[in-house]
Amino acid sequence: MKKSVKSGVNVILVFALLLIAAVAISGCAQYGEQQAPQTGEEAQPPAAPQAPEQPAEPQEQQSGAEANVRTVMITATGFNPQTLTIKAGETVLFLNQDTEQHWPASAAHPTHVVYPEPGGCIGSKFDACKGLATGEPFMFTFNQKGSWKYHDHLNCCSDPAFFGTIVVE
Repeated sequence: MKKSVKSGVNVILVFALLLIAAVAISGCAQYGEQQAPQTGEEAQPPAAPQAPEQPAEPQEQQSGAEANVRTVMITATGFNPQTLTIKAGETVLFLNQDTEQHWPASAAHPTHVVYPEPGGCIGSKFDACKGLATGEPFMFTFNQKGSWKYHDHLNCCSDPAFFGTIVVE
């Protein structure tokens, strides 16, 4: 009987150690992601759990392969900028700077089928397919010329600031 109790305690200890290791690795990976500078930006310390700061103005990337990446910030007050004009083949980086999750996706809510490339998780390839956590990016390359409306799938119906347009020339 003592041997089976000892074996049970050993199993519990091994399980507890594995759980602690998994949490530690996950925390380190998350911390590393938060510390990694975004393309074209300097590294910033992790944000304190306060009200979100006013977003920096979106910037066009200027170097090498990243010359065709444009940024749309997602904040508590919506998309910034709400309308962005790019060239066909350019990539837009949607970056969540809010403490709440946001889900950029092609209009119209809830079908996501306005952008004409099929795929994604609901209707169009232009779809993050999930809520983006604070600091999490979603990148999409626009190959089709036109004016493409999009929305925040998680906040679309309460505020017009959570709708935007990508104009592809």
